Amino acid sequence: MQGRKLLITIGAIVAVLGLVAAYLFFGNNSNKQEQYLFIPTGANYDTVTAILHREHILNNNWSFEQLAKIAGYPEKVKPGRYKIKQGMSSYNIVRMLRSGSQSPVKLVINKLRTKQDFANFVAANLEVKADSILYLLNDTAFTKAHDVDTNTAMCLIIPDTYEFYWNTNATKVLSKIAANYKKFWNDNRLQKANAKNLSSNEVITIAAIVEEETNMEGDKVNIASVYINRLKIGMPLQADPTVKFAIGDFSIKRITGNHITIASPYNTYKNTGLPPGPICTPSKKTIDAVLNAPDTKYLYFCAREDFSGYSNFAATLNEHLKNARAYQQALDARGIH
Repeated sequence: MQGRKLLITIGAIVAVLGLVAAYLFFGNNSNKQEQYLFIPTGANYDTVTAILHREHILNNNWSFEQLAKIAGYPEKVKPGRYKIKQGMSSYNIVRMLRSGSQSPVKLVINKLRTKQDFANFVAANLEVKADSILYLLNDTAFTKAHDVDTNTAMCLIIPDTYEFYWNTNATKVLSKIAANYKKFWNDNRLQKANAKNLSSNEVITIAAIVEEETNMEGDKVNIASVYINRLKIGMPLQADPTVKFAIGDFSIKRITGNHITIASPYNTYKNTGLPPGPICTPSKKTIDAVLNAPDTKYLYFCAREDFSGYSNFAATLNEHLKNARAYQQALDARGIH
């Protein structure tokens, strides 16, 4: 009888231990609602456990570590960005990490002005270093392979939403972005560019100036026509945004005589033709505005005197000066200098 009681007691203990083990291994072990575990390239198992401890990601590190050893995870560490969802168990976390089932990063690229801006943005969202991105954008072999040069390299960066694994290297990041550039320049867009005697990169360079000139979508096609017309007759573009780019100060509100004397190929007051490359990454809408620019005789534009944000356009200097006076008078009336 006593032996039977002992067996029952042992059985009960084993059952309880089994339930505890099941809870520890298969119960909730996530410390927060949702968080990410970033495992850097070259990390080993000790690195992973150190990160888990430091970031307080798990409720119970012991259960994770025991199960990880049973599953052979210490020899199969894979770098990446892993989403730890609320309610995940040690079993699910170990299985995800062991298989390398990363959660990709959505990289939303909007307007950026310089290579450094772009490199810093990528580095802030992915594991890749900014210097690695800059190196490729300034590498003649890489740029030539993608139909750009070191000046027009930023033409490849079409604002869009891109998806990458966090530990994607610089070459793969830029190659995927370049593939999107190729896709964007379909036959229809290339035909429109050819009809205006412009290359795809020249279109983007013009679009970048238009992007910096206005936020008014309705004005973009006419502003594009102004710059296209100036190019046709060899007239300097005299685009204020290019001077800001040349100076490297985008906070300048008004371009003055001192500004336009700067020696730079991006100073379109001193140089005719297009600048060497784009001064920002224009949106798809702005690129299409250049491609769809109407055939006008406009050579000038000036902000409207009603401060609506729209512009008045003119084909002659006299007409432009009249528009400019109206705007200046409106500024004076408001005490704006």
